[in-house]
Amino acid sequence: MSLILIMIHVIASIALIMIVLLQTGKGTDMGAAFGGGSSQTLFGSTGASTFLSKATTVAAIIFMITSLSLAYLSSHKKEKSIMMENQAPIEQPFSPDVSDKNNSETPAQSQSEIPPKSE
Repeated sequence: MSLILIMIHVIASIALIMIVLLQTGKGTDMGAAFGGGSSQTLFGSTGASTFLSKATTVAAIIFMITSLSLAYLSSHKKEKSIMMENQAPIEQPFSPDVSDKNNSETPAQSQSEIPPKSE
């Protein structure tokens, strides 16, 4: 599913880039205001909505829908792992019986010097 969405997303983004680059800019209408050349403003200053502007809208909508759906799919992805079947190892509690670094005796030596309890 995500592979198909990625392919549609890439196609829509390339189409959006190409359509925007094919359109004429808004600055071309300024030359017509001062009488230079023929203007493309047949239906007023904004002009009629051309095929390229409608195609830009469609490509932008497809781009946004695929962007949102890919973001949703990536955040709600159920990842499978082989480690989910294994249990975590049981940790041993810390034992404070270990002598500190300054004492050169081993724990076995220190236990042998402790006198037995008398009852």
